Amino acid sequence: MNGFGPTRLLSSRRKYLMSHSTRSDRMQIGDVAERTGLSLRTIRHYEDVGLLPQAERSPGGFRLYGEEAVQRLLVIKRMKPLDFTLEEMRDLIEVRERLASPRLSAKTRSSLLERLAAYQSLVEHQLATLRDKVDNAQTFADQLRHELG
Repeated sequence: MNGFGPTRLLSSRRKYLMSHSTRSDRMQIGDVAERTGLSLRTIRHYEDVGLLPQAERSPGGFRLYGEEAVQRLLVIKRMKPLDFTLEEMRDLIEVRERLASPRLSAKTRSSLLERLAAYQSLVEHQLATLRDKVDNAQTFADQLRHELG
């Protein structure tokens, strides 16, 4: 026997997978899609346009994402119905990430906080617009229900 029987191959494969980790903290794109409610195509698109950093790859070429990617996608998902442009999404993501850094000058932090406040105002405005749309839709639904008798 040459020492490469099934047991040895399985053991070698396990060692390879452990050392080249598809670590438990990494998820394939399907898992990320399931957790975020986004399609595979949408996730790939966000990666292509730079909203999501390029994914790591497994030895088999599968995209691998960490929890930080899931959290970023959930933020993007929240921005989408508020009609944020791709550039606004990129900018807001950058602002939030930079604010998380402990090594910011007071001037830089102040500038970033001003930008964040502008986005907060934009979100509040969009939220008011959406509430108006919902109110109008509710009024219309009530009218139709009344007409049905």
